[in-house]
Amino acid sequence: MEAPPATSSAEAVLTNGLLLRSILQRLTPADLLRAALASHRWCRAASRAAPLAPPLLGYLFHPVDTPPPTPIPSPATAHYPAVFAPLDHAASAPRLSLGFAAHAARGFTVQDVHLGLVLLLPSELPKMLLPRILVLDPASRRSALLPPPPRDAVPNDRWRRTRHVVGVAVLSRAHPSRLCFEAVCVAVDGDRPRAWVASVRDGDCTWRALPRSKGAKVDFDPWLFEKRCVHAAGNIYWHICNSGRLLALDPRTLELSFLLVPAELGMHFKKYRVGEAPEDGQLCIASAEDQQLQLWVRGDANGNDNGWVLVRQMSIHRVLNTVPGLPRDMMSRMLCTSLTDIDAGRTGKVFIDTEAYGRYSFHLETQSSNAW
Repeated sequence: MEAPPATSSAEAVLTNGLLLRSILQRLTPADLLRAALASHRWCRAASRAAPLAPPLLGYLFHPVDTPPPTPIPSPATAHYPAVFAPLDHAASAPRLSLGFAAHAARGFTVQDVHLGLVLLLPSELPKMLLPRILVLDPASRRSALLPPPPRDAVPNDRWRRTRHVVGVAVLSRAHPSRLCFEAVCVAVDGDRPRAWVASVRDGDCTWRALPRSKGAKVDFDPWLFEKRCVHAAGNIYWHICNSGRLLALDPRTLELSFLLVPAELGMHFKKYRVGEAPEDGQLCIASAEDQQLQLWVRGDANGNDNGWVLVRQMSIHRVLNTVPGLPRDMMSRMLCTSLTDIDAGRTGKVFIDTEAYGRYSFHLETQSSNAW
């Protein structure tokens, strides 16, 4: 009786779970994503080897034309399809694209990018209508167009003609290998926000309408809500223009509430952004006003401001001086300069938009800037 052929060393490695996981842990995020798509077994091994916090592969955004400086009137804003800019420009970096759904995504705008999914809403849609949601998975090139909630989801729906849709967000995802997830659409019914939850399982979508929030009262014009949300420290937030509050959604309990920002920012109508601190992922708020950049984190230390503690303050005067054409006087700079984002990848960067003079990233540690 002949002995079975000896297993090759490569095959032995690839079939040994511990060795395979050890190898996958040494891969870059882009290569780990490719390995996860090889087979179901490799997908399971890659999920165990993946870091606890999902890695940032790059940025997905709609390019915009830089408007001319004031007082020249701005031309009509052109709408460009979303593009992907990889964080790592090496050859191994992923080249993700929404081109596989270019026809379906025409007339849609990116609203949320989370857990490998991209949520898009129609660019032109009355705010009172609950929208269709286009969901794209750029890694596996899969897509799903979710229908709006059924008309009978809320019995005796007296808010149908006055409803205001705030925005949508990804709540959870079962596994990257399947298009099974939950998304939420937040709308204001009367003076209370309500969450509409869509559960998608292998192409089947079901909606459920939660009761209107009891703890959050919208006592202002809902048009002041910003459409795009921010995922930070386990919750989902929507900014409100000229307000000292944020709308917060807890994905675990689906409770909606308002979160006060530091009174120093809210009472003086300063522009701010919520995000995660680069060091530990703690909830933080950044502001860039009067050529001073401030970073606040949650804390109960003595002298806290609405539960926030100022941990960093620095001048960005010299950085702004390097922006070509940017006005030198304080008032003009204040009018045309605003902080737009805290980098979700916790790279230590914030993004600053200078109206008519471009968009720049600013690194909190090195205090260097780069044009975008």
